[in-house]
Parts: sequence; C-alpha cells; structure tokens
Amino acid sequence: MSVALVTGVTGQDGSYLVDRLLEDGVEVHGMVRAGDPSTGQLRTAHPQVHLHETDLADGPGLHQLVREVAPDQLFNLAGISSVATSWEQPGLTGLLSGLAVAELLAAALDVQESTGRLVAVVQASSAEIFGEPDRVPQDEATAVRPTNPYGAAKAYAHHMSGIYRSRGLAVSSCILFNHESPRRPPAFVTRKITQAAARIGREGTGEIALGNLDARRDWGWAPDYVDALVRAANHPGGGDFVVATGETHSVAEFAAAALARVGIVDWERWVRTDPAFVRPTDTAQLVGDPTRAREVLGWTPTRSFTEVVHAMVDHDVQLLG
Repeated sequence: MSVALVTGVTGQDGSYLVDRLLEDGVEVHGMVRAGDPSTGQLRTAHPQVHLHETDLADGPGLHQLVREVAPDQLFNLAGISSVATSWEQPGLTGLLSGLAVAELLAAALDVQESTGRLVAVVQASSAEIFGEPDRVPQDEATAVRPTNPYGAAKAYAHHMSGIYRSRGLAVSSCILFNHESPRRPPAFVTRKITQAAARIGREGTGEIALGNLDARRDWGWAPDYVDALVRAANHPGGGDFVVATGETHSVAEFAAAALARVGIVDWERWVRTDPAFVRPTDTAQLVGDPTRAREVLGWTPTRSFTEVVHAMVDHDVQLLG
C-alpha cells in the first residue's frame, strides 16, 4: 500500500485530497496543528487517517515526522493562505509558507537517499508568484516576480522545489490559480459572498461589503485542482504545472452570479465597496494557461465558473435550513 503524508490536511484542499487518496487505497498521514478545532472533525469523518501534531515552524520536528512516516508521496498544502494576513504578518508568512517548505524538501530527500525508494513531493504553489506577469495568460515560463509577502514566500518555495528536483527528488510545483468550493472558509471573499447571498435571498435584507469589484481572477473548482495534485504526484520526475481554467471573472461577476442563484437580478443594490477590504497592492490580471497540465498530466477542469458559484450558494442556502 502506498503511503502519503499531507500537510494542511484540515484545509479546503486537504479535505478533498484525503477523500481522494482514501478512495485510491492510499494509507494517509496528516500533519495537524495542536489545538486545531478541525482536527476532531477530520478524526470523526476519517478515523483511518493517521494524524500527527507537528508545528510547521519546527524544522527538526518536520524532519522527524517525514522520517517516521517515510512517505511515498508528500503533499505540502500548509502555510499562510491569505494575502491579507501576509501583509499583517510578513515574517510568519515567510517562515510557514517559505522556509518550512525547504525543510520538508530536505527531509524528503533524506528519506529517499536513506531508503533507496523514490519520494514524490507536491508543492501547492500559487498564481501570486507571478505578481505583475510579463504575459497573459501565464504559463510555466512566466517570470516570477511577486508583489506581496504571500507571493514572495510561495516564490521562494517554488524556486526551492526546482532546486531539489535538480538533486533527483521528484518535486512538482503546482501553480494553483484561485479555486473554490463549499468547503472554503468564510474568511475568503468568495465564501463571504455566497453566505451573504444565501442570507439576502432568504431574508430580503443585508449587503455584501467587498474590496475592489473590478479585480479579476481565474476561478476553478477545488476538487478539480486536487485531482491535478494527485496526477502531478504520479508523474515521473515531477515538474512545474499551471493549474487553471484559462478564463477570468471579476469580483462583481462573482457577486452577481451568487445573487442571481437566489433570484436577485439587481445585484448592484446589495453590494458596496468598503475601503477596508481593498488590498495595499493588487495583482494584475491573473489567468492561467493550463496547456501543459492538460498535455502532460491529462488534466482538465470539470466545472464552469457559474457552476462553481451555484454549488457554493446552494450549500450555504442548505446551511440556513
């Protein structure tokens, strides 16, 4: 039986990845933070998953965990997940989303060299590494020049992935563009929109306070992106892969689609711009070219933008009863 170690196992992508790996018959080990309230939910849903409490900032602890599990595949999904948070805590972001990745890569290489067994590593990178891109759409050859602390930390991890790949470790850096699902935490703007739309549709009152309504993103379906991670882990030698839909939509379009799902056409009436939510800097048009993922990994997205928004709204309507 193949063994996988997943960091960030309680997050949106981690939860879908656990579902997928268990379906594939993989023995799953998950790294969790002490005191994480989501750990209990994971234990209840999947008691067969082996959970390990380890601090992402503890380099020696990460090495010990990887040695103990000795995984065939290591998926690193952990770290700071918010651009806004990265501005508030840039040092912590660099530590958890950058330096910790170097420790995991070194630990994986140690296991590979000591056991003589190949270890595949998948690093969940981000389109934020492109910052102000030199081309539209972005592909694997696009210049890496981030414009925020989150992107900078991810860029460091992306470069380290390439360095360890040159050392013989099968590392895949999957450059994930925005991807959503009903499991997205409410702190993210997309879930904030769908929750508010569900309440407005039910009660007929309320508003959605947002930042830059004109900001455009390439939004996909999270389970599709997890499928890409699994395909990358099984690709010999690893590599860099842009995972995206290839089309963009604005925040305003997201809000309009969410409100339309609950029968509201005049979306502008329910949405306002709040300067508090406008980022210090906002990236330019980020839209990915997934050609390589399609041709090399055989990956394609399965849901459209509208289908993603509708699935999230439907879930939040159900939560309201």
